[in-house]
Amino acid sequence: MGHAGFLVFYLLCGIGAALAQWATEPWSPIPTIGASGAIAGVMGAYLLMFPKARVDVFLFFIVFFRIIPVPAWLMLGLWFGLQLVNGVGADPMTGGVAYWAHAGGFAIGLVLMLPFWLRRGGSRFWDRTEGHPPHPEAQYHRSRVPLVRRRR
Repeated sequence: MGHAGFLVFYLLCGIGAALAQWATEPWSPIPTIGASGAIAGVMGAYLLMFPKARVDVFLFFIVFFRIIPVPAWLMLGLWFGLQLVNGVGADPMTGGVAYWAHAGGFAIGLVLMLPFWLRRGGSRFWDRTEGHPPHPEAQYHRSRVPLVRRRR
């Protein structure tokens, strides 16, 4: 895709996301601002290209935290589903998150990436890459910072 191609792709995702938000809430007086719809488009394209990539999710629960690897198809599919569910339940007159811009940007990014995926062979591209991006997965190591014990 290259630098210029990606810029055009990113801007088209942002425009598509804005149109999706406007189409679902055309009379809303709340302005939309931000790039989250365009970023959602990149996420949709990533899902098409690398569905089996590992997405590291940081799980934090009070004092317990862990990084859990999850396949991209599962994480991005859940995220997209949440945008749809939240978009249906959102009140367009109160403002907040532009869920339909996220869902629309995601769908636009997936559709815009389709010709690039097909040019690379479609499902044969997945066979060659096994659905993973061309870089090694991140490796995490335990911290070497010593624990400080409390005195009683």
